[in-house]
Amino acid sequence: MAHFLDLFTPETWHAFREIGATTTGFRERHRRLAKERVSQGDIFLCYLTRLSRWCGVLQAESEAYHDSRSIHPDLDPFPVRFKVKPIVMLEPESAIPIYDERVWSSLTITKQHERGTSTWTGFFRASLSEFEEEDDGEYLVKLLKEQQARPRSYPLTDKDKRQLAGRRKVPTLDREVEVEVPEEGDEESSLEPEMVETSSDHRESTQFQAKVARIGVEMGFRIWIPRNDKARVLELVPTAMHESFLDRLPLNYDDTTLRTVQQIDVLWLKGRSMARAFEIEHTTSIYSGLLRMADLLALQPNMDIHLHIVAPPDKRERVLREIRRPVFSLLDRGPLYERCSFLSYESVDSLAEAPHLSHMSDTIIGEYEESAEV
Repeated sequence: MAHFLDLFTPETWHAFREIGATTTGFRERHRRLAKERVSQGDIFLCYLTRLSRWCGVLQAESEAYHDSRSIHPDLDPFPVRFKVKPIVMLEPESAIPIYDERVWSSLTITKQHERGTSTWTGFFRASLSEFEEEDDGEYLVKLLKEQQARPRSYPLTDKDKRQLAGRRKVPTLDREVEVEVPEEGDEESSLEPEMVETSSDHRESTQFQAKVARIGVEMGFRIWIPRNDKARVLELVPTAMHESFLDRLPLNYDDTTLRTVQQIDVLWLKGRSMARAFEIEHTTSIYSGLLRMADLLALQPNMDIHLHIVAPPDKRERVLREIRRPVFSLLDRGPLYERCSFLSYESVDSLAEAPHLSHMSDTIIGEYEESAEV
């Protein structure tokens, strides 16, 4: 019996329970993982994002199947589904925080990390992460069963309440989208000393720009790097790959769109089409990258392209929060969070080290990226 992570927001957890807690769903990008790894009888351990709490245990009562029919407005689109039997279901106030001593010091996915850092969050970047240590999964099931039998209260902190209050649904002409307005204390200041990029920071940023480019070349893409960065990036890329780097973009867009596209840190292209765009954000404000992504979608709303913000792990929460700002969520084609994901430096390193990249589809990125929507 294997154990898998099942991520919920407080809103989707409420909706899931409201409709009877008999069907759990995942996004289309999880289809391969669901079909290849999860079997009937396996366990889903439920985790509340934003509150960082363990909230339930489910057992798969079917193999993965596809169903795009709506079952609840807050649970769409999750077309990769399993029939499940609820074993433990906890309210947010009784869900067990990740930092609880019984959890943090006992799980191999957390105890090796320092509290207060974000280095432990890699496991939680997407649903269907598998617990490699069977003892971890069994221990959590036991702990959550005990909590359901003899509940201990974990009152929501002021930060928890702000996390819940900051996100709202806003109606548009044809749908509702979620937006999040960060608290005043969460805002970045351009005057903060740590936001000043040093030469060392710039080198690391360029190194990851080169890594993303190399991954693209190995997967068979042609690469665009802004002219000001290209020479530095090519120094970090094997000479045999240089012919895959473009001197000009083979795109038929208006001048405004082309100027926007040309500034993006890394582009992967197939033929005359852009497949993926990456912005590398090291110590500088993440707004520049997000604004370029939003500008691109505003200028070309019908463009079919995957967008990614690549940054150190400690920027994860900020990136995912900022993507949901109203200015990025109310685009004509739909919210930016449906098209733009976060890739940590650790994820890029892991992907770069994956064997047989030349035989992989770029959809493998779905196993490494983190979405602002669960």
